[in-house]
Amino acid sequence: MTDAQETAADTSLRTTGGAPPDDVAPAPIPLLEPREGIPPVVASDDALARVISAFAAGSGPVAVDAERASGYRYGQRAYLVQLRRDGAGSALIDPVGCPDLSGLGSVLSGSEWILHAATQDLPCLREIGMTPTGLFDTELAGRLAGFPRVGLGAMVENVLGYSLEKGHSAVDWSTRPLPDPWLRYAALDVELLIDLRNALEEELDRQGKLEWAREEFDAIASAPPAPPRKDPWRRTSGMHKVRRRRQMAVVRELWTTRDQVARRRDVSPGKVLSDAAIVEAALALPPNTQALTALPGFGHRMGRRQLEQWQAAVDRAKALPDSELPQPGQALTGPPPPRAWADKDPAAAARLSAARAAVSELAARLNMPQENLITPDTVRRVCWEPPKHPTPDTVETALAGYGARHWQIDQVAPLLVRALAATA
Repeated sequence: MTDAQETAADTSLRTTGGAPPDDVAPAPIPLLEPREGIPPVVASDDALARVISAFAAGSGPVAVDAERASGYRYGQRAYLVQLRRDGAGSALIDPVGCPDLSGLGSVLSGSEWILHAATQDLPCLREIGMTPTGLFDTELAGRLAGFPRVGLGAMVENVLGYSLEKGHSAVDWSTRPLPDPWLRYAALDVELLIDLRNALEEELDRQGKLEWAREEFDAIASAPPAPPRKDPWRRTSGMHKVRRRRQMAVVRELWTTRDQVARRRDVSPGKVLSDAAIVEAALALPPNTQALTALPGFGHRMGRRQLEQWQAAVDRAKALPDSELPQPGQALTGPPPPRAWADKDPAAAARLSAARAAVSELAARLNMPQENLITPDTVRRVCWEPPKHPTPDTVETALAGYGARHWQIDQVAPLLVRALAATA
């Protein structure tokens, strides 16, 4: 731990000012306004070409954000992309009218992109041809710097002293035309990202964590797209109530049918049929549509054709031979749940307890969340199957094999070596 990090651990983070005296009312926080007004929405090739030219001529990092229609539409596609760059101003681009932004992505290649919670937006940006080669994640920077609240509004308020307008984050961004208040909200999301990035870089540097942050940002930018999730139906909310394999088959059939309908209609699956309704049908195994109608989620408002569709899915699951029924759970690819360690391997449980305590104490000293210091899964894996001889080299190799970054290995490996040795 460097002197700068020791100092940071005992120093409150920089905000817009200390608490006012008891007899002085705090000054109101000014509401942020777009500096150049609300930019027009770009929805044609000609308008996009002008934006590409302007941003190519701009300088410095590029603030980027995207709005999706989660809970309204199928999938996680972008319905609005916001950008800002010095010399180019702000731009709002409609990916429905301009579905291919690879030309914009090309001119911005090599520039640093500033995003807030980058992993949320990168998949939908990648779909339309925009992939950064380098980035700065202001949310992750806030976590590493120890801010207790890392939402964009809280960060802008605490670091820069402005209040962002709230209220439109969960609207249906597939709406056309987009109302002006929504566009104003969207433009403000990138208005101060560059200023926020610069202030956070300064704070991270003061705490001796800037190189750590850069490693994290590089890891995000270079990470490949996540592979498709295996058996996504198993993530149905309330699945823990479903115990029998035949009931699991009903969940699978209903989930798959719902997904097909939602994809075809381009609506959120939850608007087609709720998870709760799927679980109710799986538990009840209704023999016909009349019995299905009596279940929560399949009431009188549902049309006959829909009821027949869901009952057909239930019947298909009920007709499956035992050999085609899903197994009770997915095969574990890692350690068992920690609650089972004491019975399965008391020595491993002791190692995990010691390691967790050490990591928790270090995270507190470094003023950052434990999961950002090292993922809990990595600690569990090292403790469940430790190196035969837990030396600094072997533990560092094990951590690297699980994807830990260099800075994480430097900080955590000595703790794990001691924890493994003390419980050997």
